[in-house]
Amino acid sequence: MSLRNENALLSKDDDDVVIRVEHVSKKFSKSLNRSMIYGLSDIARNVFSVSSKPDRLRKGEFWAVNDVSFEVKKGECLGIIGPNGAGKTTLLSMLNGIYMPDKGKITIKGKTGALIAVGAGFHPMLTGRENIYINGAILGLRKKEIDKKFDDIIEFADIGEFIDSPVKFYSTGMFVRLGFSIAINISPEVLLIDEVLSVGDLSFQNKSLRRLAELREKTNAVVFVTHKLEHMRSICDRVLVLDQGTNIHCGDIDEGIIKYQEVIREKKLREQKVTQQVDNKGLIYRSSGEIVIGNYGLLDNFGNEINAANFADDLTLFFEFELKSIIKELIFNVAIFNQKNVKCMADWSNDERNKMDRKYEFTNFQKGKYRLILNYKNPRLTPDIYQANFAIRNPLTGETYAKIKKMRPFVIKGDVSHRGIVKADPSWKLKPL
Repeated sequence: MSLRNENALLSKDDDDVVIRVEHVSKKFSKSLNRSMIYGLSDIARNVFSVSSKPDRLRKGEFWAVNDVSFEVKKGECLGIIGPNGAGKTTLLSMLNGIYMPDKGKITIKGKTGALIAVGAGFHPMLTGRENIYINGAILGLRKKEIDKKFDDIIEFADIGEFIDSPVKFYSTGMFVRLGFSIAINISPEVLLIDEVLSVGDLSFQNKSLRRLAELREKTNAVVFVTHKLEHMRSICDRVLVLDQGTNIHCGDIDEGIIKYQEVIREKKLREQKVTQQVDNKGLIYRSSGEIVIGNYGLLDNFGNEINAANFADDLTLFFEFELKSIIKELIFNVAIFNQKNVKCMADWSNDERNKMDRKYEFTNFQKGKYRLILNYKNPRLTPDIYQANFAIRNPLTGETYAKIKKMRPFVIKGDVSHRGIVKADPSWKLKPL
């Protein structure tokens, strides 16, 4: 049977450990009806002391969190990152006691304050003032204690006259400000925060980050879920990376961010490939019939087809096509886009607008099949998913014989942190004016 010992006293050897999570797992059912049936069944089994077999998945169930272990020591801030559906909020909910783990054990020393969702615990028909007292009581504070902290909560939330309005009329930003203000002003010993700082305006985000820095000196531990990697770097000491409910990294922040970005790229690459295989909507192909584009992709140094290249290596693309008739001259156009559809590189084999730049001329084509190879020397594209557009044109008339957009995606791999399209390594200089 799974256990949770909240506020338990740890042994003297573990005085510095505030949060200990040991092989914790939590499962859910995809069907609401089935979930209710399983819940009633588990309650009945527990009443009659019959094992509910928590280590097994029943029909329609899945592991939201699966065998996760970590520790947070006194004074530490642990960041948690992962793609959507990785189990971050479920894990935080178990730390806060909202869910019981199906397997494993969670031990926490100290009073917990949590902000797990925007407006969580707020009653929409009650005013902001009333919700402050209700939330404070839920968190274990007496009315006198809430009275002392009330002005600080109002001042930080900055919702002014709306404090006596029903919270159902609050904007998302007002919800966040009030909820965050309550969570940080109750002086928790353990603070749990789930992806809420990205909702408020920039001024509130900065004020919240400053307060978090102050709280780190006062609280025993902070667990912070965010997708903003710069916040992770500046606030956290270590990072836990989750993927599909499992722990794939716990430790150094830069290493964890690289792991996280690899997971995101692989997931998006799979999604893009499936989309093109299922309905081919991502692929835009046009041909006049005189030229037909065939196979295309990346090549390694030995000429083998690949779907990924390493950062700072040469990037070699190939495009195969077939000419149905004799053509005097051709020019080729290639553009490379990242997953945000930003054009990163664009090149012409022979720029017809600049006669001085005609280094490559391709003339006197006979009928038949050809392979064009385009090599970029150390392009230094940062790790990401990329797609290419390719076109074949007549430089004399401007005709387009064939073009293809959003080709099969490829990956640039590496341990370079995601901070731009190209890693340029500039020099920096500051001088007074």
